[in-house]
Amino acid sequence: MTFRFFSRHAQSFLFALRTILSHKARTLLALLGVVIGVFSIIVIMSFGDGVRGFILGQVASFGSDFIQVETQVPGAGNSPSGQAIAKLTITTLKIDDAEAVRRLPNIAEVYAGNIGQERASYRGVHKRILLFGASATAPIVDPNLKLESGRFYSVDEDDGLAQVVVLGADIKDALFGKESVAIGETIRIKGQGYKVIGVLDRRGSVAFLNFDEMTYVPVRTLQKKILGANHIAFFTSKMSDVSREDETVALIRETLRRRHDITDPDRDDFVVTSAREAQETVSSILGAMSLLLMFLTSISLVVGGVGIMNVMYVSVAERTSEIGLRKAVGASSGSVLWQFLFEALIITILGGLIGILLGVIVTWGLTFLSGQLGYGLKLEFTLRSFLLGVGFAGLVGIVFGLAPAYRASRLSPMEALRKE
Repeated sequence: MTFRFFSRHAQSFLFALRTILSHKARTLLALLGVVIGVFSIIVIMSFGDGVRGFILGQVASFGSDFIQVETQVPGAGNSPSGQAIAKLTITTLKIDDAEAVRRLPNIAEVYAGNIGQERASYRGVHKRILLFGASATAPIVDPNLKLESGRFYSVDEDDGLAQVVVLGADIKDALFGKESVAIGETIRIKGQGYKVIGVLDRRGSVAFLNFDEMTYVPVRTLQKKILGANHIAFFTSKMSDVSREDETVALIRETLRRRHDITDPDRDDFVVTSAREAQETVSSILGAMSLLLMFLTSISLVVGGVGIMNVMYVSVAERTSEIGLRKAVGASSGSVLWQFLFEALIITILGGLIGILLGVIVTWGLTFLSGQLGYGLKLEFTLRSFLLGVGFAGLVGIVFGLAPAYRASRLSPMEALRKE
């Protein structure tokens, strides 16, 4: 059937190809809009897939067995007033809450955390650092928390408000230099001496948080001696059995509501998020963003389609006599329609292929640049991108080429020749 179709319309296809080659300037103008549109779709899709894979990979690097509890403003919602209230610091989450959750079934370990910023100094070198207060159990819950040298602080040091720190790789290099040994040295924070007992392995940024720029300090030390606070910002639990995730999340919520005297779930001053929920939330947000960006970029393809339609209408007007002559010597309305439709399809598919080629080149270039800058973002050109690019281009050719083609096919031979 396909062979019969092409054999019947081969002449229309050849007429279309000859017309395109004989009007190069007009063809290039019509091509341009399609090339830009398909190029944009390919790059946006590749970038969206790359970012999605990159972020989901980073979230997954924390493992599938964690449950995070963070503070939230009760009933803040999404209203402007609620968002203003949400900027306030919530002080209801305590280390004792983390300890209570640690005693629940299916909880293997918990670490409490808080974050602050202070100025650190060492022998005349000053740097503002991000202090990550964490319980001594943090390396158990977060398996990616590894040391290049030294050790992590102990439970006794955490309980005893020890003035010790574990430096991120970039902080160590900034304060001591790349070749110097930091272990055993003392840095000053808020006028107090803190002994360096460990340096973390390079980890880079995970979920937009650069671990190499962090300085770990016992959470109780950060609370009492640096922040002057009694609350924590979050705690993270490690489950023994991931298959019991829903049951464990429900039990944590129940425990915290009881401890915080909360009877209405809408008034929760905390939010509980499992690893699976975090991945689903991130995936849905990124998916929605990708669709929005693809919709916006497809507008340029539609504009290109409108340009093709205008070019085709001009072509029909200029070639009225040619159409009349063809029909006078026996060409059917169908063959004329297919000639003009083939012209639109050839332009859009050719533009689509050029757009795909340019998109692939730019995608590879961005991937290379990302690797050189140390981000490791991999933009992948997939079969889905290719099919969508060609499919969109072909669809634009049919949709915007059909009206001019139909108009050409309906011309009367006598009227067309009379206009000559």
